[in-house]
Amino acid sequence: MSKQKWDSGDIPDQKGRVVIVTGSSSGIGYETARVLANKNATVVIAVRNLQKGNAALDKIKAGYQNADVRVMELDLADLESIRNFAAEFKSNFSRLDLLINNGGVMMPPYSKTADGFELQFGTNHLGHFALTGLLLDLIEKTHDSRIVNVSSGSHTYGELDFDDLNWENRSYKKMKAYGDSKIANLYFTFELQRRFENRNMNVIASAAHPGWTATELQRHVGIFDFLNRFLAQGIEMGALPTLYAAIALDVKGGDYYGPSGWREMKGCPKKVESNELSHSREIAAKLWNLSEKLTGIKFLSN
Repeated sequence: MSKQKWDSGDIPDQKGRVVIVTGSSSGIGYETARVLANKNATVVIAVRNLQKGNAALDKIKAGYQNADVRVMELDLADLESIRNFAAEFKSNFSRLDLLINNGGVMMPPYSKTADGFELQFGTNHLGHFALTGLLLDLIEKTHDSRIVNVSSGSHTYGELDFDDLNWENRSYKKMKAYGDSKIANLYFTFELQRRFENRNMNVIASAAHPGWTATELQRHVGIFDFLNRFLAQGIEMGALPTLYAAIALDVKGGDYYGPSGWREMKGCPKKVESNELSHSREIAAKLWNLSEKLTGIKFLSN
């Protein structure tokens, strides 16, 4: 059982450990990076906008002078940028203890990634799929390493249309497309863990969601902005399920963590259940094979 009141104070010293947090210049990604840096981990802020990344670094350093934080450029909506990031990371580091796939976009107007994928699916799922594949050799050789994929309660709106993943033949529904990308995060997590187990690999893949947390991510959704003042929790609480999945000793591969409060909107982290559809092995395997084909990055192939 997860401790009822678990918080960042329960995280032990992380000295010597190397962490990547994608999308960590603001919101729960920033808070995740800040907490782990304060616990003496070496933290890489992996962001598209270097200016915002450096501002986040300065803020972390202002709070903790000894923080070991680096900023590296990563655009999850561009496969070339992902390849460049992975190559640069590997030239600087020989280990990777935690890969926290947090970055993403939420309900923007319809657009496509540099490689022609619908923006939300391309960024939130395919970008992280490619990044994980490119870094897996380092993760695998690092003792007690973990991968945490940040999903959302909105995964319940997701139902992938494999015939039209890029929304070229349907009227675009940005909330549905967001749900698709978030259920894809869960398919990826569960399938990744199955493939680790099939190969007896000592790596944990888990997932988390932040509940209703007030972040910059919601800027495209006016009603969320308005409701935040009544319903949302702050980023300090919103980051806890991710941190729990990344650090807590009772986490098992394939676990999913979220807030413990009403409808998983807010509260301390606990193990939660994603919907039934997200556990389809058939869909997960199909998505994996297609993701390899779309990104050109193959790993743990059956």
